[in-house]
Amino acid sequence: MNHCCCFRRATWWVCLGVLGVGLGAVGADELAAFPAVKDLPVQTNLPDPLVRADGQPITTPAQWAEHREAMRRTIEYYAVGQAPPAPGNVTGQVLKSQMVLDGTVAFKLVHLAFGPGRKLGFDVAIFTPEETENTKAPFPTIVNPSFALTPGQDLAPGTNAAGRGVVRPQAPEAAATNFAEALGRGYAVLTFHYQECGADNKNFAESGFFAAYPEADWHDMAAWAWGMSRCVDYLEQLPWVDKGKIIGLGHSRLGKATLVAGAFDERFALVAPAGSGCGGTGAYRFNGKTRGGKEGLEEVNYHFPQWFIPRLGEFSGQVERLPFDQHWLIALVAPRCFIAPDGLSDAAANENALAHAWLGAKPVYDLLGVPQHLGIHFRPGKHMLAPEDWRAVLDFADQQLRGITVSERFDQLPPWEALH
Repeated sequence: MNHCCCFRRATWWVCLGVLGVGLGAVGADELAAFPAVKDLPVQTNLPDPLVRADGQPITTPAQWAEHREAMRRTIEYYAVGQAPPAPGNVTGQVLKSQMVLDGTVAFKLVHLAFGPGRKLGFDVAIFTPEETENTKAPFPTIVNPSFALTPGQDLAPGTNAAGRGVVRPQAPEAAATNFAEALGRGYAVLTFHYQECGADNKNFAESGFFAAYPEADWHDMAAWAWGMSRCVDYLEQLPWVDKGKIIGLGHSRLGKATLVAGAFDERFALVAPAGSGCGGTGAYRFNGKTRGGKEGLEEVNYHFPQWFIPRLGEFSGQVERLPFDQHWLIALVAPRCFIAPDGLSDAAANENALAHAWLGAKPVYDLLGVPQHLGIHFRPGKHMLAPEDWRAVLDFADQQLRGITVSERFDQLPPWEALH
């Protein structure tokens, strides 16, 4: 079956062009020039990522490089908010270290400090494979925000950790077992508890990084992504990290954060949001009760107002006024590598919406001459970060980042009737 996706010109961009708004360098005053949600035109199809502000098509990589900044500003203004600039002063203090997995993997618990007076920070767990004849540093490295507490942390019994109930961190040995395949294939892994960057509840502004940057209008999704970028700041200081092969991998709401991180931080060589659904890789126009089913923009903004800025909520009931859709975030990763691993029976994610977004970003990868960098992988199964998801990401990374021959193709969609 042929898969196709139709586009309609984002006419509101023409209005901004007439107003003389330089979207590539929008400041606080200029943001007021963005149209109010009620004044945006209805676009039933996905807004074309290859049409610039004056209505002219983007036909060269040079034009795309300029145009993508306008797209990023649009997403900031209407969805994720403006995060602070990189602090530029990230340091790491090793708190613990030991060998795990029978001495084949080195574990370190590191406290990152940064920001004003280096008073901000969070703990990360780093797992590094041993060097062998076939596996040598520098290692490609995966940044994996996690729902679990950071392995190796010390918490008193009964501690209520970041609002997620009475839980304990995993022991380093157990955590390393979860990453065993990646470590055995020569990848290092950095993981951290996402709520150290911002609590996942309506009181998020009292947690994480928010108090240090009162001028920023960001919410949790941008803060979690910003935390991933601070991990990259630290990794760039380590001699055993392959700086050209840093991978972002997250699942569900952390898949959404991974997508934002990859769209805004070009140091991620491969971006892998898994099972990220609405607000992630699923196009809003194909998500929700009246638009294909499962969780839609209305449900996300009602149940999780801490994730995105209030302006996104203004599109509830009028999603067709969005001047962008999630295929734009996928496109912003180009020409870098991207793969979306998802389950075909995921109750939280509409796979039809993912397929439309993936196809919607494809023209950008084609324009840049790297169609092979845009990957997708479906498996049978439910909403979870399954071993097959990890395997698909690692195979795709081997193929695209390391030049290792992999027989599987990552450019195939199942029949539309299998996507729901």
